[in-house]
Amino acid sequence: MSTDVTSDANGKPESSASGTVTSTEAAPPQAPAVKATVSQAPVSGKMSRESVTVIVTLLVATFVVILNETIMNVALQRLMTDLQVSASTVQWLATGFMLTMAVVIPTTGFILQRMSTRGAFMLAMGLFSGGTLLAALAPGFLVLLLARIVQAGGTAIMLPLLMTTILTLVPMSKRGAVMGNVSIAISVAPAMGPTVSGIILDHFSWRFMFVFVLPVALAAFAIGAKYLTNVGEREKTTLDVPSVILTVPAFGGLVYGLSQIGGAEAGVVPVIALVVGVLCLALFVFRQLKLQKSDSPLLDLRAFKFRMFTVSTLLMVVAMMALFGGVILLPLYLQNTLHLQPLETGLALLPGGLAMGLLGPVIGRIFDKVGPLPLTVTGSVLMVLTLWQFSRLDEASSLGWVIALHVTLSLGLALLFTPAFTTGLNPLPPHLYSHGSAIISTAQQVAGAAGTALLVSIYAVVSASSGLVAGMQAAFLAATVIAVAAVVLGAMMRKTEGAGGHGGH
Repeated sequence: MSTDVTSDANGKPESSASGTVTSTEAAPPQAPAVKATVSQAPVSGKMSRESVTVIVTLLVATFVVILNETIMNVALQRLMTDLQVSASTVQWLATGFMLTMAVVIPTTGFILQRMSTRGAFMLAMGLFSGGTLLAALAPGFLVLLLARIVQAGGTAIMLPLLMTTILTLVPMSKRGAVMGNVSIAISVAPAMGPTVSGIILDHFSWRFMFVFVLPVALAAFAIGAKYLTNVGEREKTTLDVPSVILTVPAFGGLVYGLSQIGGAEAGVVPVIALVVGVLCLALFVFRQLKLQKSDSPLLDLRAFKFRMFTVSTLLMVVAMMALFGGVILLPLYLQNTLHLQPLETGLALLPGGLAMGLLGPVIGRIFDKVGPLPLTVTGSVLMVLTLWQFSRLDEASSLGWVIALHVTLSLGLALLFTPAFTTGLNPLPPHLYSHGSAIISTAQQVAGAAGTALLVSIYAVVSASSGLVAGMQAAFLAATVIAVAAVVLGAMMRKTEGAGGHGGH
């Protein structure tokens, strides 16, 4: 991991909102709180050893749980044979994981406010490690599905926990560099997943995908149990049970409907799920707005009062739609048109994922100096141009050109993600840190499902009438049109307090 986390945090959360926003968003009177046990950094500007330990431990754990999210994609064919289940059944291992994430993430704002840093970490890694062990030992499909759901519960807590902790420990002027490290987890890990599983499946049983992850997860759990200290403050918030119940049909219905509607045997069920999801989401939003009056919402939507948070979240949504669609479409093209094997496909896509993640810390440092605008405009333009070039690929295209385009697309996305995360979360006051992180993570899940559904549907419809290449070209052309919205949103990005490296002014 990059040593950027040793930047000059002063240990105290920045509490001022962006000066460009006029709202009554001052933090409400705090209930009796549990004080942070991370010692504050000295005025000289070096983060304390405890703070570095907290962030590095969370980064490693986040990398492991996100690696696990994509590690099964290559294994589904093997699992169909070994567990004697159909393609539509085995797909639930991915769909069930995504659904659980979509339902749990909206509750993480409450979880992170109510629990200590250490408690939330132990819960997340305990669930993840337990689910991984259960998956390795699963005697059949149903137990494996249950194990994936337990894993997803832990995964859903980790990324909002990491982002909230960074917001609490790192001053605004250095957040870009530290958030850049997060891109190592959210970009390199999913890119490595198919490659790692391809190598494992070439030599071992599918169970070794979980045997491989388990020791790392247990080591992170043990390190966290021994060294992790609490940051920020806990608040005496109450859990609104009706809101929790509504998250299941609202976010679960949206993600399930979107993920299934592009399938060949979709039928009417995904459409019903989408309608129920939209209605329940409207009820969920209405209830949160009502609960905000008593400062007890499950997901505090007042974060949207901050203009840059709203713009950044929309930019993330567009980028995730393009990214997830590309992640699905490119392997289809490489395997069906260029006739690559699964392991060769994973290796072809690896340079792009590595480029996106490893450039993250560098882009974060540049962001701290120049702010978001030059990065987001450049990144969104690169994304549009590369997606357009993808729409021109055919049977005669060379693998080297495809890899070069994928690396360029990854660079464009890297230029978007760190500025969007940091600019969006910077202006929030401390009591909205965990809610802002949860909102962005939820939006990513829904956008990923929506992008996949839309582009796979276009691919399937056009392929049926005009062939696979025409289907792939039409889907990438649609992704190009979507990405144009990112250029507009990228041009709207402005420095939030501290983004220009002036310590908040």
